[in-house]
Amino acid sequence: MKSRLNARRFALLAVLAAAVVGLVLLGNWQLARREWKLALIERVTRHLAAAPVAAPGPAQWSAIGREDAYRRLSVEGVFHHELETCTKAVTERGAGCWVLTPLQATDGHWLLVNRGFVDDAHRDPATRAAGQVDGAVTITGLLRLSEPGGGFLRANDPAGNRWYSRDVAAIAMARGLPSDRTAPYFLDADIASSVPDGPVGGLTVIKFANSHLAYALTWYGLALMVLAGIGLLLRPEPPQASQV
Repeated sequence: MKSRLNARRFALLAVLAAAVVGLVLLGNWQLARREWKLALIERVTRHLAAAPVAAPGPAQWSAIGREDAYRRLSVEGVFHHELETCTKAVTERGAGCWVLTPLQATDGHWLLVNRGFVDDAHRDPATRAAGQVDGAVTITGLLRLSEPGGGFLRANDPAGNRWYSRDVAAIAMARGLPSDRTAPYFLDADIASSVPDGPVGGLTVIKFANSHLAYALTWYGLALMVLAGIGLLLRPEPPQASQV
């Protein structure tokens, strides 16, 4: 009986020891995530404070990565409103859609521009005809990475013209834009690029939750609690009173 109890105690100690290791690793992972998140916040803050630069052209597209997200850009060109796409949006102004319009830059390449938000009552371009600007324009805004697949727990449906994310490649293909001359990113237009009766720009949400330190302390605290349990198991048993 005693050997069976010792075997059970040993097995329980092994499980608890593994739990401590796992909890400590989770805490370490959260600390690493915290460092990554702080670097991300610092980088984006730096991008937002910088002056706009020319939108990257075809020669630079292969080098664009996550570190380029939210850079301030400026581009000159002409909108092709007949090729615009509405993608589902939920903003501080309510539900509606983002209006993504192809812009042909002065050097000939194409760029999808998120001109901004419209509510469902103005999804049809005919309801905002005055905002469909003609001729050459200069647009400033933020570089955004493509959002492939879909969103809101639904997949994009190009055939049905139902879009739940700003999937640059899929939208460009659906609108017949040349794949080798269309930027792999899109531009979120700022409020200064908005026009009367047109989509409202400048609604990009830039917010990065950073609770990793709290999560790390939680995992470390649980590890300490399990260690305390191990200490109780390792505590010597009190001697049994002898019977007369």
